[in-house]
This record gives sequence, C-alpha cells and structure tokens, in this order.
Amino acid sequence: MPATPRRTRSDALQNRERLLEVAVQVFAQQGLDTAPAAIAKQAGVGVGTLYRHFPTREALIDAAYRHRLTRVCEEAADLLTRHPAAEATRMWMEHFIDYATAKSGMSEALNAVIASGVDPYADSRALLTDAVAALLDAGARDGSLRSDVTSDDVLLLMGGIAYSVQHSTAEQARRLVDLLMDAMTAR
Repeated sequence: MPATPRRTRSDALQNRERLLEVAVQVFAQQGLDTAPAAIAKQAGVGVGTLYRHFPTREALIDAAYRHRLTRVCEEAADLLTRHPAAEATRMWMEHFIDYATAKSGMSEALNAVIASGVDPYADSRALLTDAVAALLDAGARDGSLRSDVTSDDVLLLMGGIAYSVQHSTAEQARRLVDLLMDAMTAR
C-alpha cells in the first residue's frame, strides 16, 4: 500500500516563509557573500532547517526570488478587494518598485542561479502580466482607467521606472508613477 504523503507542519511552513523573507533582504543588500548560517540565524532557525528546505545556495536564491515575485503578483488581487481599481493599481505599482529594487540587488545572486542551469525568471512574465491585467480590467470596468492600455505597456513603463530608481531617488520614482497613473486615468 503506498504511503500517504505527510502534510507539512505549520511551524515548518512558517520557518520556510521566514527564511525566504530574510534571504530576499540579505541577498538584495549584501549579495552572495552572506553565509547561509547568517541567513538562518537572522530568520531565527538553525542552519539544519535552512538546508532541509534549501539544499543549496542556488535553491535558496531561486525560491526567495520566486516567493517575492508571487507575493507581489498576489498583492494585485488583494488590493482590488480593498480599494477602488485606480487606487489599487497605484498601490500595486509601489509594491512593484520595491520588488524590482530587491530583484536588482539580487542580480549577482540570480546570475549564480542561472549559471547553475535554473531559470528563475521562467514564470515571471506570465505572473506579472496576469497581475497587471487584473488591475487594468477592474479599472476599465469601473471607468477609472483607460481601456486601451495593455499589461505589456504598463510592465515596460514600470520596468523603466524601476531601473531609474537605481540612478535617482525614491521620490522621483513616485513622481514617475504619478505621471504613469495620470496617463492611464480615464478622461
């Protein structure tokens, strides 16, 4: 008789979640030089717990990046349940800028993952396109956003804004998001 798969304990899921959150921050701020033991300590778990979830540094980096991306994309639907479409879109753009800034800080770490033969970006475009489409569709339905703006338009412009943050200030990024929202607002 085949064994029934065991459910992951809630504390193990919480440990994994903490490890991923800390890993994103650490790799974004310190790059690849951080020892896995330091990440485990900052997350409040033992190094054995880290390696049980992520047997290699590349597995941790890949999982941390995908976790952050998934959370940013899920935030679109969550914001739409609590705010009008245009406001939710504006708020999501700020979350996207934070995500893109962290991703930029993780570029060295992500390049190491790619060198190991894993593509951490495999699902990125589809997840982001779906999130933006949900925001745009809601805005078109309620009349707050133009209906002729596409997800690709928004992602391309948001990528430019995120890139500019590396060479300017967060205040300027907010102004650029304001300009984009003004262009997307239905007249």
